[in-house]
Amino acid sequence: MTSKKSKKETGASSIWGGRFAGGPSALMEKINASIAFDHRMFAEDIAGSKAHCAMLARQGIISKEDGKAILGGLDSVLREIEAGTFDFKASLEDIHMNVEARLAELIGEAAGRLHTARSRNDQVATDVKLWVRGALDGLDEGLKTLQAVLIDRAAAHAGDIMPGFTHLQSAQPVTLGHHLLAYVEMLGRDRSRIRDCRARLNTSPLGAAALAGTSFPIDREMTAGALGFDAPTANSLDAVSDRDFALEFLSLAAILSVHLSRMAEETVMWCSDQFGFMRLTDDFSTGSSIMPQKRNPDAAELVRAKAGRVFGALNTLLTVMKGLPLAYGKDLQEDKEPLFDAADTLFVCIAAMTGMYEGATFDLVRMKADAARGFSTATDLADWLVRAKGLPFRQAHHVTGALVKLAETKGCGLEDLSLEEMQSVESAINKDVYNVLGVENSVKSRVSFGGTAPDNVRKAAKEAAKRFLK
Repeated sequence: MTSKKSKKETGASSIWGGRFAGGPSALMEKINASIAFDHRMFAEDIAGSKAHCAMLARQGIISKEDGKAILGGLDSVLREIEAGTFDFKASLEDIHMNVEARLAELIGEAAGRLHTARSRNDQVATDVKLWVRGALDGLDEGLKTLQAVLIDRAAAHAGDIMPGFTHLQSAQPVTLGHHLLAYVEMLGRDRSRIRDCRARLNTSPLGAAALAGTSFPIDREMTAGALGFDAPTANSLDAVSDRDFALEFLSLAAILSVHLSRMAEETVMWCSDQFGFMRLTDDFSTGSSIMPQKRNPDAAELVRAKAGRVFGALNTLLTVMKGLPLAYGKDLQEDKEPLFDAADTLFVCIAAMTGMYEGATFDLVRMKADAARGFSTATDLADWLVRAKGLPFRQAHHVTGALVKLAETKGCGLEDLSLEEMQSVESAINKDVYNVLGVENSVKSRVSFGGTAPDNVRKAAKEAAKRFLK
């Protein structure tokens, strides 16, 4: 049985021109259209079109009158979209054709001259680059704000002692300020990757046309400069098929997500009753529908989980790109949704972490008490035996291990052992040993560059502010 065809299915496509007698089926339209997500690139698309139009007019490829009409019409389209009155149509596939079709409605025949000497291939590559560049700038600013909060909290807690962990076991005492500055450094590397990515992507595909360039006397330097690019891309084939910048964006996004997730994981642990180090404000906590006593760090848990979305976005685009021959394939339409989702996810996660740490309070008494657990000053004792008594480190390590075992048997700390008990293990030990035992003495002694000594941390916070916040 032959089904009846709708007018949409039998009418010639206004997008593709005279090559096709019939239009796309409803299913083809559904899989092919991208306007549902790429409409968010409207500002970038219009900016690119305005730069292209101005160049065409200056080069005499279109008349100055048509150029003026096109620029005015594009401004009108932009105002409509920003006002929320623009009618996006799936039948026009994407943001590029939606803008062009509305431009034709506004200014008539002159609108058809805008697409001279360009293709949707170089147009979309330009739009995506502009969008990613803006997203990078936004991420950088968000991370700078988060760093500012962490640096401020680090300076305030430069001398407040907490346990430092390896293998999630008590290792050596550190200060809370020192711990927070570790994340400042992580985020600083993320911002460095952002800057690197931005520098590498900042060449303009506009003017590469479909894949081979154009016979029109265009000025690609002019359009590149108008859009804030450093230069036009050097190869037209590469220009329309390159998505390295998108892969690099998602790669740095994945690494950033790891850092945010690690920070969120510690937040979750620190807020538990078992740790009791940290308390979030009410606006970043939730309760339980059945257990009235619960106070859950859900914001941190969601930041931790959302890293998976960003990892997925990177894997999606890697899979899209891995088998594509030059130059453009419709597969490249699948670059946008993972990009948009990853960026949206990161923006909300960064804002959430900033809010959590801006208002968080810390139980400094409990942190200090826990810092003394697990014989965390054992390394200080071993170092003292080397420094003050000249023992080889391996021998000092052995002596200290024996003293830890003795203290463990007695149920006390190393600093609670008597001098006689210590000398029963190593006769060279004298009363000066007590100057290095205890968590306060331990953190004060860590004066090497990058160490946890409170004065170091205060200085490091000031230096971090200079490096990251100027």
